[in-house]
Amino acid sequence: MLLGEYKHNLDIKGRMAIPVKFREKLKTGAIITRGLDRCLFIFGAKEWEILAQKLIALPLAQANSRAFVRLMLAGAMDVLLDSQGRILIPDYLRGYAGLKKQVIVAGLYNRIEIWDGEAWQKYKSKTESASDEIAEKLGELGI
Repeated sequence: MLLGEYKHNLDIKGRMAIPVKFREKLKTGAIITRGLDRCLFIFGAKEWEILAQKLIALPLAQANSRAFVRLMLAGAMDVLLDSQGRILIPDYLRGYAGLKKQVIVAGLYNRIEIWDGEAWQKYKSKTESASDEIAEKLGELGI
């Protein structure tokens, strides 16, 4: 499981250390891609394959399906951990997520999200202030 919230810094080359706790899950490789809410998603190889199969099964004739598949697959890139446990985040993905120096690495069970530090704080504050509404809506879904 990938769980927890960690602060890290991007170096001048766009590299970021993966938390030690997550490295074992990603040691055989990982995929980084555009995420939702202007963050990046990182999936281990097995989890990525599960998601990719679902994505390519979406109906090609539906514009929203095509757009979502493009968002996730066209922006995806293989990443490998270097000897210091870092990955290189490509320029176009750093730009998409607005990553500056400080980033937040959030483990969300089967994926990692990478957020710009300021954007994460804004998102987290907004979500925490709406937690009662969110819980109520999830209750309607049986969660």
